Amino acid sequence: MPYYVYILASQRNGTLYIGVTNDLTRRVYEHKVGLAEGFTKRYDVKSLVHVEPFDRAEDAIQREKQLKHWNRAWKVELIERGNLDWEDLYDRL
Repeated sequence: MPYYVYILASQRNGTLYIGVTNDLTRRVYEHKVGLAEGFTKRYDVKSLVHVEPFDRAEDAIQREKQLKHWNRAWKVELIERGNLDWEDLYDRL
């Protein structure tokens, strides 16, 4: 079963959220419709802008922790390396 580290954004260069899941489609849907209480609902963070797949949960969790400690400029650079226009990738899932 694959695991995913994902980044959501409120808008281009907006508020960012980093998470990990084993069901990316379901989890992003929960953020989009407001079923995920907390940060993403409070700050309207709904656009999937970056995804990284992993074979092992431990690797995904380690990467999530690493990204959460990165400064904002590094996160923006990572997003724009694969998604220059900050398109919502949810429809591609």
